Amino acid sequence: MNHLQNKTAVITGASSGIGAATALELARHGVNIVAAALDQTGLDKLVKDIESAGGHASGLVTDVTRLEDTQALVKHATDTFGNVDILINNAGLMLFSAWSDIAWDDWNKMVDVNIKGYLNAIASVLPVMLSKSDGQILNMASVAGHQVDAGAGVYSSTKFFVHAMTESMRKDLGVNKGIRVNTISPGVINTGWADKVSDPEGRKVAQELTKIAISPQDVANAVVYALNQPRNVTVNDLIVSPTKQNW
Repeated sequence: MNHLQNKTAVITGASSGIGAATALELARHGVNIVAAALDQTGLDKLVKDIESAGGHASGLVTDVTRLEDTQALVKHATDTFGNVDILINNAGLMLFSAWSDIAWDDWNKMVDVNIKGYLNAIASVLPVMLSKSDGQILNMASVAGHQVDAGAGVYSSTKFFVHAMTESMRKDLGVNKGIRVNTISPGVINTGWADKVSDPEGRKVAQELTKIAISPQDVANAVVYALNQPRNVTVNDLIVSPTKQNW
């Protein structure tokens, strides 16, 4: 049974990688897509692809580190499709470095996007969901939120935060407010992230990891499974990792 038909989903980080694959897969299940990212060109292509396949989508350039941007995103979604049923917090940064590198700029970028960005989107969408005592929030986590690597301490810390935040949301929003909250924990995904690592040694590690990466489509399939459940069912945390990954 398709429990997703005619729902509206806001997806951050949707212009490429996991976000774009998830948007396309949800659209195939009848979901109206509101895609958010910094890349206007990527958003335009995604919206065109969805509409060409018979779906409904809209894109809005959004900086998730700015609360006013995420509030405008939710308003855009309600103005366009009348509601927001699903929030997928997906925008994120994974930047590797050794602690001795003191990569302060990279640390702050990850905290701003991976933590503050999630909180901004949640704060923006909750009034809509609380008003109807219904909705789904899926926070994209990582296997790095289950096990820490020496070269990804800050990134892992942000994903541990996501797990702790989500568990608290389940106990509050899930139990008391009718809002289901999920996490997906992908392993290594080949989304081009390795090329964004500024630290030279960290980039080498990242490039090695991408050799065993799985595709964004695998994660998109997991997202659909987690969300496409009846209202009395919540899928807590799905780990999606490469077969060869040893974590």
